[in-house]
Amino acid sequence: MNMVQLFEKKKQGLELSQAEIQYFVEGYTTGSIPDYQASSLLMAIRLLGMSDDETFYLTKAMIESGDVIDLTSIEGFKIDKHSTGGVGDKVTLVVTPIIAALGIPVAKFSGKGLGITGGTIDKLESIQGFKTELSSQEFIDNVNQHKIAVAGQTGNLVPADKKLYALRDVTGTVDSIPLIAASIMSKKIASGADGIVLDVKCGSGAFMKTQEEAQRLADTMTAIGEKLGRKVIAHISDMDNPLGKMIGNKLEVVEAYALLSGRMAETHEDLVEECVVISSLMYQIAAGVNESEATAAVKRVLADGSAAAKFEEFIVAQGGVVSDIVQNDTAHKVAVTAVSEGTVETINALLVGEASVSLGAGRLTKESKLDYDAGIQLIAKKGDHVNNGDTIAYLYSNQPIDEETINKIQQAYTIA
Repeated sequence: MNMVQLFEKKKQGLELSQAEIQYFVEGYTTGSIPDYQASSLLMAIRLLGMSDDETFYLTKAMIESGDVIDLTSIEGFKIDKHSTGGVGDKVTLVVTPIIAALGIPVAKFSGKGLGITGGTIDKLESIQGFKTELSSQEFIDNVNQHKIAVAGQTGNLVPADKKLYALRDVTGTVDSIPLIAASIMSKKIASGADGIVLDVKCGSGAFMKTQEEAQRLADTMTAIGEKLGRKVIAHISDMDNPLGKMIGNKLEVVEAYALLSGRMAETHEDLVEECVVISSLMYQIAAGVNESEATAAVKRVLADGSAAAKFEEFIVAQGGVVSDIVQNDTAHKVAVTAVSEGTVETINALLVGEASVSLGAGRLTKESKLDYDAGIQLIAKKGDHVNNGDTIAYLYSNQPIDEETINKIQQAYTIA
């Protein structure tokens, strides 16, 4: 068996066997299969797809490439959530302390940014001192003590995905349903949670552009999870427009903290609504309550300050400095103005995401270094009325901001 044989088989539209997929995953993880061969197979999968069986075999092989975390020493039903990625999607930063404040253990492993979408780990690492690399024991201890831990993938947790995830980002193979499903579910299963809420984004700023694609991804992941003995619920949410007001690593942490602290003028109702929905689904699975009971509980811990307190407790527990959660000045700041008068009908999330990468908030290559303070603040949101010349957004960066990036934000706004 060799990689050329696998290429030829896939090129003909034939299914790869479990043994062949295992060979590929093991070989790439150990380094015997080089990047260029792995990239070729990933592109073939991107173009020709995978069957349900192939996707399941890929997920299983990725899980088996490393350790599976045993969370049985954590009392209670362990809940996790995952978003397929979006522009301004800082939902994890809000919902995890909400659920922890309700007494439900949240054991979450997250990734770094991929394409135009920001990663939760990048956002948390923008906080001074925050530690995302935890040993299995540290992770378990934090969940037991604080009901919450969010960490990056350890070297031994799905190492196959860690390598493939970075390679997909720079080879144009991000938007593949089988690869996304296997990547997400391998991490979720290996992370040991009992239940998982999947937030599948759909729209211009998501990997899944249509409702049909999003539903297919949701169904694929749900089937994998159930086959492997997990309770899974998938929720499809809009990503035609950026979520909230802030796009960028530190900026999104600042907005999430503002929302939890009740400073609603610093965030937007679209983010609030999304966080309440996802939190409610997580609580329904874990506590076995109905939708109305779950929603009421979520709103209660937001209103009484316990979710904000849990967020602060979580940041400190992982070495972070809460007082550092502030927007820092950048070397360059540009106000983007409206070019016409009217009501904002939509803000193209794809264009906004591309602009954020140009500012330094995202990665162009595996080696790219992030500017944690770079990003975009949306002043005008969907439904707002603006006059010609009004400021609709601010751009922040520690590198010069070019006209192309400014124009991209203006083009993102549809004003009628």
